[in-house]
Amino acid sequence: MDIHPDHPDLETLAAEGRVVAYFGYGSLVNPRTLRTKFLAIRRAEAAGWRRVWLPRAADSAMSLLSVTREETAAVHGVVVYDLAEHLPSVDEREAGYARRIVDLSRLSVEWPPLADVPVYIYEAHPGTETAEDRQSAILQSYLDAVMQGFRMLYGDQGLKRFVEETHGFETKLLADRGAPRYPRPVALGDGEAEVFDRLVAARGVGPVVPG
Repeated sequence: MDIHPDHPDLETLAAEGRVVAYFGYGSLVNPRTLRTKFLAIRRAEAAGWRRVWLPRAADSAMSLLSVTREETAAVHGVVVYDLAEHLPSVDEREAGYARRIVDLSRLSVEWPPLADVPVYIYEAHPGTETAEDRQSAILQSYLDAVMQGFRMLYGDQGLKRFVEETHGFETKLLADRGAPRYPRPVALGDGEAEVFDRLVAARGVGPVVPG
């Protein structure tokens, strides 16, 4: 699947050591949320990681979507190829996350445009230790962006896999779709809200109205 046309000078930039890549498993999956002029993007899967919602402290705005190491798991998403000079702005976007290196031997990339480019993944710093300590809700505007990305790139089956395989959905959903608190909200297409809400409700997520 062509998600976005590759930059025409991608190989030249790579030869000059100016290309990095990062694995997206949440909002980065949705190209509409990307703010850098990236070079290429590909569907991908990283083995040895599990996608989870991390609860935060009571004064935090939202739960964070993250990954944790789990040997027998795998997480699907995208690899974004970008200019190395853009990495600080990506780090700023992912504030609260630590940038890790992905083991390339456990990474599958669909039609990779380059070989031997370092690939990073962002792992959130945990806020609380257990589900019993869960304080914060999932922002619906953020979740909409994530789910739209998975549906766009992977279809309805890939979207369903995202919901079913992500741990920690059993919490509250802050219903801010009408007045998004997420800084990179997306416009939903016809019927998308209904599809997303049905899948999320099946995981036992209870919506709450923002105060």
